[in-house]
Amino acid sequence: MLTHQQVAVSNGSLHVVSFGSSDAPTILYLHGWPESCVAFATVLSLAGRQMYALAVDLPGIGDSTVLNAPSTKLAIAECVHDLVQRLNLQRLTLVGQDVGGMVVFPYLSRYPDDLERAVIIDVVIPGISPWEEGIRNPFIWHFAFHTIPQLPELLVTGKERAYFDYFYSAITARPEAITEEARYHYAKAYGTPTALSTGFNWYRAFNQDVRDNREALTSWTPSGDTPPVLAGTP
Repeated sequence: MLTHQQVAVSNGSLHVVSFGSSDAPTILYLHGWPESCVAFATVLSLAGRQMYALAVDLPGIGDSTVLNAPSTKLAIAECVHDLVQRLNLQRLTLVGQDVGGMVVFPYLSRYPDDLERAVIIDVVIPGISPWEEGIRNPFIWHFAFHTIPQLPELLVTGKERAYFDYFYSAITARPEAITEEARYHYAKAYGTPTALSTGFNWYRAFNQDVRDNREALTSWTPSGDTPPVLAGTP
């Protein structure tokens, strides 16, 4: 059975769901847009057989109530690091999908000693090749749309479920794998004005993410002890 808890962090608390023994090696999952920790419910029940498996609502989403929720991926990584420290997570594998994957990169560059492994799934990293090629892809037009001030909120507020369903149907390999229950929870997770804007602000922060990541690359040289990075697509 999955365990839910609220973990106090700077400026608020994060909602964490977990499965397995806390004595086992840890795996922590970071979701993307427009999802929540619910995206990993089935994975947690499988991974938790051998590991201490956790997933978190990113700050400002769902039940993670953080004042002035961060939007840059570096700032989100710092919030996740706060969580890792407060839970004293050991032998950690950090897994991020979509926006969550964008968070894994600055986490790895800033806190490599926290991690045994880093996994980045189904996303390009701001400022790192093939970022420029990726953002020109017409199939991810929403990257640009979501950066427009106020307009996405104006058009999507009250229609979150319909808007999110479009993406589940249009650009997922198996739309049927996203259950009705999950779709309900995702719409609810972004169903307040603050949460909806938090999700769009992740896109509005891309220019700063590019600067942060390129700066990290100039000063960070992975050593032989740096955790391996596993990248892939579903």
